[in-house]
Order: sequence, then structure tokens, then C-alpha cells
Amino acid sequence: MSAPILTVTDLVKHYHATGLFNRSAPPVQAVDGVSFEIGQGETLALVGESGCGKSSVGRTIIRLQEPTSGKAVFEGQDLFALDHGALRLLRRRMQIIFQDPYGSLNPRMTIGDAIAEGLEIHRLAPKAEIPRRVAGLLEEVGLDPAFAKRYPHEFSGGQRQRIGIARALAVEPVFIVCDEPVSALDVSVQAQVLNLLMNLQQRRGLSYLFIAHDLAVVRQIAQRVAVMYLGRIVEIGPTEEVLARPRHPYTQALLSAVPEPSPSDQKVRIVLKGDLPSPSRPPSGCRFNTRCFHPSRDSRCTTEVPELRRLGASLAACHYASDSGAPE
Repeated sequence: MSAPILTVTDLVKHYHATGLFNRSAPPVQAVDGVSFEIGQGETLALVGESGCGKSSVGRTIIRLQEPTSGKAVFEGQDLFALDHGALRLLRRRMQIIFQDPYGSLNPRMTIGDAIAEGLEIHRLAPKAEIPRRVAGLLEEVGLDPAFAKRYPHEFSGGQRQRIGIARALAVEPVFIVCDEPVSALDVSVQAQVLNLLMNLQQRRGLSYLFIAHDLAVVRQIAQRVAVMYLGRIVEIGPTEEVLARPRHPYTQALLSAVPEPSPSDQKVRIVLKGDLPSPSRPPSGCRFNTRCFHPSRDSRCTTEVPELRRLGASLAACHYASDSGAPE
């Protein structure tokens, strides 16, 4: 991996209940001690089922919401230590693409005005030059510059996501959080948007934190993948290594749900038993222990928190995971 552009250390994000009758409720431990690095020009995918905390990671590291604790160093600056003024100056260097392109666009603004907003706020272009810059951005994401005068409701989901990408690119960032940017799109449109993101990365040298739950999508775009379960990373490593030889039982279960293109290649589906535990009352020890199917699972799993340990080219947080990816 190249020199890290972003280093996240022991990130914690807890949500506290509000309201008269909820004050004594335990906090929701959405993110609980997450650490990773992203290199210049690299894509790190963060995957896991809904509610695992992956979107909270993305939004917290760019301070759309404030962290409970931890550290995030971006281009040598501790993001969590910056005051409002310093953070505002750094905002244009890091952007986010949201899952819902329509919800992230103001329906009362033309898409030209929405894209131009960042240019105006950060004073990146003279007023007379802004229409030309907006036209160039629309062309770059594969849209007709004449669309600048239209409103969000006049576009399809794929077109709206391209508009969201253009808006993020307007301020010339070097790092983008892609928060499930293709999960709401048709499969054919997903491929187009993924190819666009990869082409933009190559041309502009962008770094991505790509949040997803679809491992087939991850294989196409990410150099490394981190698997989250109930607020913690349970496995991280090169994408091909993790997908070919998953060490953690949870990763094995996720991969077993990915459909194979050929009927002759069908694999055994691992169905996890029980419900996902509440993030406000996570299990003690390994958080996966209540649903784990590993044959070596024992009392140690319920009392001792497993640390990420090196297994081949990957790291896995399982007491009994083996280097081969099969149960010991």
C-alpha cells in the first residue's frame, strides 16, 4: 500500500438515547474501536450487514457527526482536533457521495446550482467561470451540460447519482467516502457508475472509502476490504485474499450468500442462526459468538475479546481462525 492519506485509530461512535423516558437507556455502540488506513489512490471497501456501523464510520471520520473518541489523521492533520474554521478549510479535500442521490439534492435547486454551490462557498472560480466549470463536470460524469438548468426530479436514479458525483468533484477533493453509492440502482446502472468511479480515480488520483454490503461490487472496485460486524472490524486484507480465503466465520457466511454465475458452481449456503444482537447491549467477548458456527467455539469466545491477528495476507479477529481459511 502507498503512504496513507488517512489513518483512523480506535474510532468510537456511540449514540445516546434522548427523551424523558430514555435517559437511562444504554448508548448504541455503533462503532467501537475501529482502526484502518487508506493509501493515496487506493479504495478500501467497508462491508457488512445493515446496522453494523459502516455508514457511521464514514460520516464520523469526515465529521458529518462528531466522534465519541478516537483519532483520524488526514494529510497529517488530526481531523477530530480541528476547530470549525480549520475544518471548513479542509472540507474541500474530502467529500461524500450518499446512497440516496435524490435525498441528497435540494429539489428547489437546479442541478447546475447544486454543483456550483461548492465552487462558490470555497471561492474556487470567478463567478463568470462557474457555468463553464459546471458544464465540464457534467461532461466528466457522462451527462449533457444542457442538463444544468433542470431539477433533480427530472432525472433517473443513475443520472442523479452521477450528479452527486459531479457535485463532490466540484471542490477537487482527494478523498471521497462512497456511502453505498450503487445499492439503490439497477444492476446494469451499477456497473456504469462503478466504472465511472474507477475511471475518475485513475484520472484524478482519488482515494475512496467504499461502503457496501454487496461483495460482488467490492471485488470490482476495491484493492482491500474490511468486514464489520456489530461495530467492529472482524477481518481486513487484500480483496482477492479475503474473498478467496475468508478467515473469520462471519466473512465466510457473507461470501456464501453471494450468488454464483454458473449453476454448476453453487456452494453451501451458511445460514446464521438467531437475530443480530442489539448494538446497545452487544455480547461479551467476541461479538459474533451468539451466531458463530465455528466447531472450536468455546467459553473463551464469550469472555475474551479477540484481537485482529495476522493470518496470511489478512488480519482476522477470531480466536480459532486458521491461516488456510478453514476451521482448525
